[in-house]
Amino acid sequence: MSKPEIEFTPVTDIDYTLCPGDNPLIKERILATDPVGGVATRILRYEPGADSTALGVQRHDFWEEVYIIEGSFHDLTLDQTFVAGEFACRPPGMPHGPWKTDEGVTTYEVRYHARAEA
Repeated sequence: MSKPEIEFTPVTDIDYTLCPGDNPLIKERILATDPVGGVATRILRYEPGADSTALGVQRHDFWEEVYIIEGSFHDLTLDQTFVAGEFACRPPGMPHGPWKTDEGVTTYEVRYHARAEA
């Protein structure tokens, strides 16, 4: 199965929900998802003061592309701050985070599984 067909629709019609880990300051808008593969396109929002230290370093079994729309957050492992206008493309297994933000950050993310090579 794949993500559903969706024509242009206001993202504001999609509610934010808590991300896994139940941190009330970290929320997501799932724009499209593959119910079988578990990958999604989403808007991720860390409210001011959010800290994902409890989740530890993240590694996924899928590709993840992230564009920072507004704000900034600090990668506690890399001791580096990333800001609006920056982009990351992470292959499966690439470690990242945990994150902390004083001002808040909003990102656009696309997650997908790699196709098997022929």
